[in-house]
Amino acid sequence: MGNARKAAIARIAATKVVDPNVDYVQHPLTEVYGANVFSDTVMRARLPKATYKALKRTIEEGAPLDAAVADVVATAMKDWAIEQGATHYTHWFQPMTGSTAEKHDSFVSPTSDGRMLLEFSGKELVKGEPDASSFPSGGIRATFEARGYTAWDATSPAFLMDNVNGKTLCIPTAFVSYTGEVLDKKVPLLRSIEALNKQAQRILKLFGHAESVRVFSTVGPEQEYFLIDRNFYLQRPDLINAGRTLFGAKPPKGQEMEDHYFGAVRARVLAFMMDAELEMYKLGIPVKTRHNEVSPAQFEIAPMYETCNLGTDHNMLVMETLRAVAERHGLACLLHEKPFAGVNGSGKHVNWSMATTSGLNLLEPGNTPHDNAQFLTFLAAVIRAVDRHAELLRASVALAGNDHRLGANEAPPAIISIFLGSQLSEVVGQIIEGRCEPGQHGGCMEIGVSHLPVLSKDTTDRNRTSPFAFTGNKFEFRAVGSSQSISGPLFVINTIVAESLDYIATRLEQSKGDFNTTLQSLLQEVLSGSQRVLFDGDNYTDEWLAEATKRGLPNLKSAVDALPTLLSDKAKSAFTTYGIFNLRELDSRYAIMLENYNKAINIEALLSIQIAKTIVLPAALKYQTLLAGSLAAVKAVAMVPGGVSYTPQEGLLSDVSNGVNGLLTAVAALEKANEGAHHVSGELLDEATYFKTQVVPAMAALRTVVDELESVVDDELWPLPKYREMLFIY
Repeated sequence: MGNARKAAIARIAATKVVDPNVDYVQHPLTEVYGANVFSDTVMRARLPKATYKALKRTIEEGAPLDAAVADVVATAMKDWAIEQGATHYTHWFQPMTGSTAEKHDSFVSPTSDGRMLLEFSGKELVKGEPDASSFPSGGIRATFEARGYTAWDATSPAFLMDNVNGKTLCIPTAFVSYTGEVLDKKVPLLRSIEALNKQAQRILKLFGHAESVRVFSTVGPEQEYFLIDRNFYLQRPDLINAGRTLFGAKPPKGQEMEDHYFGAVRARVLAFMMDAELEMYKLGIPVKTRHNEVSPAQFEIAPMYETCNLGTDHNMLVMETLRAVAERHGLACLLHEKPFAGVNGSGKHVNWSMATTSGLNLLEPGNTPHDNAQFLTFLAAVIRAVDRHAELLRASVALAGNDHRLGANEAPPAIISIFLGSQLSEVVGQIIEGRCEPGQHGGCMEIGVSHLPVLSKDTTDRNRTSPFAFTGNKFEFRAVGSSQSISGPLFVINTIVAESLDYIATRLEQSKGDFNTTLQSLLQEVLSGSQRVLFDGDNYTDEWLAEATKRGLPNLKSAVDALPTLLSDKAKSAFTTYGIFNLRELDSRYAIMLENYNKAINIEALLSIQIAKTIVLPAALKYQTLLAGSLAAVKAVAMVPGGVSYTPQEGLLSDVSNGVNGLLTAVAALEKANEGAHHVSGELLDEATYFKTQVVPAMAALRTVVDELESVVDDELWPLPKYREMLFIY
């Protein structure tokens, strides 16, 4: 047990399960849930009636917030937070870094007599001022142009974040530049929700919904993650700095025994899960499901459905909570899309739908011809949107980490298609063909005229290979990366569906004929023009690849291929028409995403070089020296007439020596390739293309050599924790 790796294993073996900080007998879940949230219940109890009503109008209808109302809300929020143990507040926002940001200010205000007051004004609640130039801006802010603003998002409730010595009041905010341009992930989402609401209401009005109801998108993101022991994590510079293992030989056992998925949760992991859930419950996050995932050491947590804005904020908090609580339990939570090569990667399945404030799910099949006609109209809008903007959906999940998942036989392929299932496919097929005859599920497809079949939920199997699958009353976008904010995919879906709803509503509004006849014809036209994107089969097969190519579906295999579609004419038209971005904001978004890709690959390349030269190479040389000495000793006693007989040690020494030479060659090649990236033209796309075509293959070549060395170097000498240890010892 001489090396650090094995010392870590010994420490893990001695680890006791941490008792979860959970006592639902003394503190029932109904009492714990939302305890740290400035919720509607808290507001109703603490705010004057007039103030409460004014704030609700702002939250539910988008009415302007009066300064006097903000002052009253701020005082109530401060008093509530201080009673809970808070001393500071922060505007909690989501810049383009991929994580959240916060700057803490205390409630303290000194007085002239040397004492202090605890104050918090409406002005401080509504607006903050972080340094905008220190966050990614894609050129909107220069280094010397520092001013930026955070603006209170009243639609997402304030909450308290527990700390060691108290709590901090966190106020969800948007983040914009001094010139008013968007610098974060919240503003485009809020804009897209409003665009969807406006266009969906037009459709509902056409179907006779006279009452004024708001439409919002809903989300339920399933979060996948890995857990490994922190002793291993701290010995892996690649995990610490890149989030994934850049080296690691395939273990003798991976996931092929299929014994981890839905298996019994280990006591240590369950203690972590319960502790993490407690923190989430206090924040009002409606976590529902926990289970083992496919790969060893891989797990999933899933919430109930919420509005897209709140669900996005909550998912960011879920990721932060998982990481923080894991550390308390001596674990490390890995959110990278592919932390371990050769086993299942982690995605974030984003379940999306549309609903009204009256509780109607617009993607819920109905029981009457009229209800089903409405459902099929919204369904057709989604199908048209995905067909028309498949490239944009792919771009919404384009990041370096996700390139390791998409297209592999474990995740949705890079080709975007829709799974409907047998019953809906039959319905859509009859509409496209203009047929009116009983099908497998019965009924006739004339919209609003003859009887439609009851379209109940779960009438068909699921398709886990489809990137965009209908699952009863919602669509599941399976291509989202586990580490990324769901805001990007959501505002893209909201925007492109809003565009299709606009198209359908305009056509119907302009029609002078019978509504049902016009709708029947329009749905036939829309679905006929979009049917190439419909596919219910196995998306992983070569046959589908050939068929998708024949259909003209885009196959954007990498982030570098996908990101330029953000600046296509179609994308520009959709984003600008519905007020999601202006052209300058869209250009900046594109630049930031390309910059992030380039930075990620550059970091991985530098890490690969350093680890290979300073950690792997010394271990291999040490073993080479030991083998050479051993071989010399063997030769000294194995002399035979006519020379020295060949020994197995010579073959092993040859393998190690070839590995050392191969490593040095591969390191030099990667150094040269990565250095070349700094001499590419100033265009971000050119640099990204170079990283993809030159640096990434050079990293892969170095990895091959290192992984081969791992399989032959003495286990006592190998310095990096191995897959067989990290994935199974925790």
